[in-house]
Amino acid sequence: MTKAHHPRRGSLGYSPRKKVASPVPKIRSWPNINEVKILGFSGYKAGMTHVVIIDDRKNSISSGEEITRAVTVIETPPLAIFGVRLYGRNTYGLHVLDEFWVKELAKQFSRAVLVPKKNEKSIEDLESLLDETVEVRALVHTQPWLTGIGQKKPEIMEYSVSGNVKEAFELVKNKLGGTVSIGDIFQDGEYVDFMGITKGKGFQGTLKRWGTKHLSRKTRNGRRTAGNLGPTTPAAMMWRVPQSGQMGYHHRTEYNKRILNIVTSDNLINITPKGGFLNYGIVKNDYIVVDGSIAGPRKHLVRFRQGIRKKGTGKTVKKPEINYISLESKQGV
Repeated sequence: MTKAHHPRRGSLGYSPRKKVASPVPKIRSWPNINEVKILGFSGYKAGMTHVVIIDDRKNSISSGEEITRAVTVIETPPLAIFGVRLYGRNTYGLHVLDEFWVKELAKQFSRAVLVPKKNEKSIEDLESLLDETVEVRALVHTQPWLTGIGQKKPEIMEYSVSGNVKEAFELVKNKLGGTVSIGDIFQDGEYVDFMGITKGKGFQGTLKRWGTKHLSRKTRNGRRTAGNLGPTTPAAMMWRVPQSGQMGYHHRTEYNKRILNIVTSDNLINITPKGGFLNYGIVKNDYIVVDGSIAGPRKHLVRFRQGIRKKGTGKTVKKPEINYISLESKQGV
């Protein structure tokens, strides 16, 4: 008699599947590039549509022909740069040496963090620490009130600045109190990494959460459970056993998503479909069109950085040729 065998249901690569602490995605590592620039940006997921583009993949069977691709539209209002932070390194890793905030902050800034009453520090105080500095990061906050999502509280985050420490410091110093737009950092056709928080589905059972087998009708202890919770010895349940728990609202990183089109206020083209994006509305600011889907629900913050495992290293970035963007209603009528 043959031995019963089936592959394990559900990937353990994302365990433990627990709820994230913050709705703002984290970026834990940054790529090394020679150019002096801010290495990331953020925006709000508006929705999806489809485009018709010329396939520019050299080894594709449809190379040079028109193909249809599902795309995600992300609204990217400018980020406000309100500070600079210097990092040093010791035996325990990176640690903050010092930071500087501008005195003139947006009136909505106090919704996110307690603003210090006294800010007597000057930007020149940080220049003496540049010899100890190994990394410069720009402190930025989003401007959700420029969009139509109804949010007033800004998200506060930091982005690493590539290049020589002194050059990176001068870049942030010159932009303090101002804003940076998506067109200053990325270009059409570039491959970037996206960080998002997946849709939360609450507490779910074993079958839905792990994709286990729906057991036979005569199973005694339920049909939507794991068939076996483990051996008698050792007398402990292994962490690999599929169990009920939190499903969704997890942090996920997707590598090498291609930006098909970047549209800024200089050449703003309507991307909003008839009737607006479902549960989002009208795109009013700069936006990007990304090939494929992005993790998370509409209106949620998405962060992205320069590709850390970038495709086509050393090659020039190709701008895709887009022949058609669907603006048909997403209302289902």
